[in-house]
Amino acid sequence: MISGYLSQETWLHRVPAGSKLIGLGVTTMLVFPVQDWRILVAGLVAVLALYASAGWPAVRRMGFLKAFLPMLAIVFGLHVFTGDWVAGANTILRLVMMILLADLVSMTTTMQQMMNALMPVLRLLRPIGINPEKVALAVSLVIRFVPVLGANWQARSEAWRARTGRKPSWRLIGPFLVETLRMADQVAEALDARGFARSTQKG
Repeated sequence: MISGYLSQETWLHRVPAGSKLIGLGVTTMLVFPVQDWRILVAGLVAVLALYASAGWPAVRRMGFLKAFLPMLAIVFGLHVFTGDWVAGANTILRLVMMILLADLVSMTTTMQQMMNALMPVLRLLRPIGINPEKVALAVSLVIRFVPVLGANWQARSEAWRARTGRKPSWRLIGPFLVETLRMADQVAEALDARGFARSTQKG
Protein backbone atom coordinates (compact mmCIF):
# COMPACT_ATOMS: atom_id res chain seq x y z
CA MET A 1 0.00 0.00 0.00
CA ILE A 2 2.93 2.34 0.62
CA SER A 3 4.30 3.19 -2.79
CA GLY A 4 5.81 6.08 -4.67
CA TYR A 5 9.48 5.06 -4.62
CA LEU A 6 11.25 5.95 -7.87
CA SER A 7 13.04 2.81 -9.03
CA GLN A 8 15.24 4.60 -11.54
CA GLU A 9 18.23 5.75 -9.50
CA THR A 10 19.16 9.42 -9.49
CA TRP A 11 21.82 11.42 -7.68
CA LEU A 12 19.25 12.17 -4.99
CA HIS A 13 19.00 8.45 -4.20
CA ARG A 14 22.65 8.55 -3.17
CA VAL A 15 22.17 11.45 -0.75
CA PRO A 16 21.97 10.07 2.82
CA ALA A 17 18.40 9.79 4.12
CA GLY A 18 19.31 11.76 7.23
CA SER A 19 20.53 14.70 5.17
CA LYS A 20 17.32 14.73 3.13
CA LEU A 21 15.10 14.59 6.22
CA ILE A 22 17.08 17.35 7.92
CA GLY A 23 16.88 19.43 4.77
CA LEU A 24 13.11 18.92 4.62
CA GLY A 25 12.67 19.89 8.26
CA VAL A 26 14.94 22.94 8.12
CA THR A 27 13.36 24.17 4.89
CA THR A 28 9.90 23.85 6.41
CA MET A 29 10.89 25.90 9.45
CA LEU A 30 12.55 28.57 7.30
CA VAL A 31 9.75 28.86 4.76
CA PHE A 32 6.69 29.24 6.96
CA PRO A 33 7.63 32.61 8.51
CA VAL A 34 8.45 34.12 5.09
CA GLN A 35 5.97 36.76 3.92
CA ASP A 36 7.76 37.97 0.77
CA TRP A 37 6.27 36.24 -2.27
CA ARG A 38 9.46 36.82 -4.26
CA ILE A 39 11.46 34.71 -1.83
CA LEU A 40 8.81 32.00 -1.92
CA VAL A 41 8.80 31.98 -5.72
CA ALA A 42 12.60 31.67 -5.70
CA GLY A 43 12.31 28.73 -3.30
CA LEU A 44 9.74 27.03 -5.50
CA VAL A 45 11.98 27.51 -8.55
CA ALA A 46 14.82 25.87 -6.60
CA VAL A 47 12.60 22.88 -5.80
CA LEU A 48 11.59 22.58 -9.45
CA ALA A 49 15.27 22.66 -10.38
CA LEU A 50 15.87 19.70 -8.05
CA TYR A 51 13.16 17.74 -9.87
CA ALA A 52 14.69 18.66 -13.23
CA SER A 53 18.13 17.55 -12.05
CA ALA A 54 16.71 14.13 -11.22
CA GLY A 55 15.58 13.55 -14.80
CA TRP A 56 12.33 13.19 -16.71
CA PRO A 57 10.83 10.39 -14.53
CA ALA A 58 11.02 12.72 -11.53
CA VAL A 59 9.61 15.69 -13.46
CA ARG A 60 6.71 13.55 -14.67
CA ARG A 61 5.88 12.71 -11.06
CA MET A 62 4.96 16.35 -10.43
CA GLY A 63 1.67 15.63 -12.18
CA PHE A 64 0.35 14.37 -8.84
CA LEU A 65 -0.02 18.03 -7.82
CA LYS A 66 -3.24 18.13 -9.84
CA ALA A 67 -4.79 16.13 -7.03
CA PHE A 68 -4.26 19.04 -4.64
CA LEU A 69 -5.73 21.74 -6.88
CA PRO A 70 -9.23 21.65 -5.27
CA MET A 71 -7.72 22.01 -1.80
CA LEU A 72 -5.39 24.80 -2.92
CA ALA A 73 -8.27 26.59 -4.65
CA ILE A 74 -10.36 26.49 -1.46
CA VAL A 75 -7.48 27.84 0.64
CA PHE A 76 -6.84 30.67 -1.81
CA GLY A 77 -10.57 31.40 -2.12
CA LEU A 78 -10.92 31.79 1.64
CA HIS A 79 -8.08 34.31 1.68
CA VAL A 80 -9.62 36.23 -1.20
CA PHE A 81 -12.95 36.25 0.63
CA THR A 82 -11.26 37.84 3.64
CA GLY A 83 -9.63 40.42 1.38
CA ASP A 84 -6.03 39.22 1.70
CA TRP A 85 -5.20 37.52 -1.59
CA VAL A 86 -1.47 38.18 -1.12
CA ALA A 87 -1.46 36.05 2.03
CA GLY A 88 -3.41 33.43 0.09
CA ALA A 89 -0.82 33.39 -2.69
CA ASN A 90 1.98 33.05 -0.13
CA THR A 91 0.16 30.17 1.53
CA ILE A 92 -0.26 28.37 -1.79
CA LEU A 93 3.41 28.83 -2.62
CA ARG A 94 4.43 27.41 0.77
CA LEU A 95 2.08 24.42 0.47
CA VAL A 96 3.19 23.54 -3.06
CA MET A 97 6.84 23.82 -2.08
CA MET A 98 6.40 21.57 0.97
CA ILE A 99 4.31 18.99 -0.91
CA LEU A 100 6.90 18.78 -3.68
CA LEU A 101 9.78 18.48 -1.22
CA ALA A 102 8.02 15.74 0.73
CA ASP A 103 7.41 13.85 -2.50
CA LEU A 104 11.02 14.33 -3.56
CA VAL A 105 12.25 12.80 -0.30
CA SER A 106 9.65 10.05 -0.50
CA MET A 107 10.44 8.97 -4.04
CA THR A 108 14.22 8.85 -3.48
CA THR A 109 14.27 7.27 0.00
CA THR A 110 13.00 3.87 1.11
CA MET A 111 11.00 3.44 4.30
CA GLN A 112 13.86 1.50 5.89
CA GLN A 113 16.34 4.25 5.06
CA MET A 114 14.07 6.83 6.67
CA MET A 115 13.67 4.77 9.82
CA ASN A 116 17.40 4.05 10.06
CA ALA A 117 18.12 7.77 9.78
CA LEU A 118 15.65 8.69 12.50
CA MET A 119 16.55 5.98 15.01
CA PRO A 120 19.79 7.47 16.45
CA VAL A 121 17.94 10.62 17.52
CA LEU A 122 14.74 8.94 18.63
CA ARG A 123 16.59 6.46 20.86
CA LEU A 124 17.22 9.41 23.19
CA LEU A 125 13.48 9.37 23.95
CA ARG A 126 13.46 5.78 25.22
CA PRO A 127 14.28 6.72 28.86
CA ILE A 128 11.04 8.72 29.08
CA GLY A 129 8.96 5.79 27.84
CA ILE A 130 8.70 6.63 24.13
CA ASN A 131 9.35 3.79 21.72
CA PRO A 132 11.76 5.05 19.02
CA GLU A 133 10.74 2.39 16.47
CA LYS A 134 7.12 3.46 16.67
CA VAL A 135 7.89 7.16 16.31
CA ALA A 136 10.31 6.52 13.42
CA LEU A 137 7.67 4.54 11.57
CA ALA A 138 5.03 7.21 12.19
CA VAL A 139 7.24 9.98 10.78
CA SER A 140 8.18 7.86 7.77
CA LEU A 141 4.53 7.07 7.07
CA VAL A 142 3.54 10.73 7.18
CA ILE A 143 6.21 11.63 4.62
CA ARG A 144 5.39 8.62 2.44
CA PHE A 145 1.62 9.06 2.41
CA VAL A 146 1.57 12.63 1.05
CA PRO A 147 2.21 11.60 -2.58
CA VAL A 148 0.26 8.35 -2.21
CA LEU A 149 -2.93 10.13 -1.20
CA GLY A 150 -2.33 12.69 -3.91
CA ALA A 151 -2.06 9.95 -6.53
CA ASN A 152 -5.24 8.35 -5.18
CA TRP A 153 -7.20 11.58 -5.59
CA GLN A 154 -5.77 12.12 -9.06
CA ALA A 155 -6.84 8.62 -10.14
CA ARG A 156 -10.38 9.23 -8.93
CA SER A 157 -10.49 12.63 -10.64
CA GLU A 158 -9.36 11.17 -13.95
CA ALA A 159 -11.90 8.35 -13.69
CA TRP A 160 -14.68 10.86 -12.99
CA ARG A 161 -13.64 12.99 -15.95
CA ALA A 162 -13.52 9.93 -18.23
CA ARG A 163 -17.02 8.78 -17.19
CA THR A 164 -18.79 12.13 -17.14
CA GLY A 165 -16.72 14.42 -19.34
CA ARG A 166 -16.90 17.03 -16.57
CA LYS A 167 -14.42 18.41 -14.06
CA PRO A 168 -14.07 16.53 -10.73
CA SER A 169 -16.99 17.12 -8.38
CA TRP A 170 -17.20 17.54 -4.61
CA ARG A 171 -18.96 14.15 -4.67
CA LEU A 172 -15.51 12.55 -4.90
CA ILE A 173 -14.61 13.73 -1.39
CA GLY A 174 -16.72 11.06 0.35
CA PRO A 175 -15.27 8.06 -1.54
CA PHE A 176 -11.79 9.54 -1.20
CA LEU A 177 -12.10 9.76 2.58
CA VAL A 178 -13.47 6.22 2.75
CA GLU A 179 -10.54 4.96 0.66
CA THR A 180 -8.08 6.84 2.86
CA LEU A 181 -9.51 5.24 5.99
CA ARG A 182 -9.42 1.83 4.32
CA MET A 183 -5.76 2.33 3.44
CA ALA A 184 -4.95 3.32 7.01
CA ASP A 185 -6.76 0.24 8.31
CA GLN A 186 -4.85 -2.02 5.93
CA VAL A 187 -1.52 -0.53 7.01
CA ALA A 188 -2.46 -1.04 10.67
CA GLU A 189 -3.41 -4.68 9.98
CA ALA A 190 -0.17 -5.26 8.08
CA LEU A 191 1.89 -3.84 10.94
CA ASP A 192 0.00 -5.94 13.46
CA ALA A 193 0.49 -9.08 11.34
CA ARG A 194 4.24 -8.44 11.40
CA GLY A 195 4.17 -8.22 15.18
CA PHE A 196 5.00 -4.52 15.25
CA ALA A 197 2.29 -3.65 17.78
CA ARG A 198 3.48 -6.39 20.14
CA SER A 199 7.12 -5.34 19.77
CA THR A 200 6.34 -1.70 20.52
CA GLN A 201 4.42 -2.66 23.64
CA LYS A 202 7.43 -4.60 24.87
CA GLY A 203 9.68 -1.61 24.03
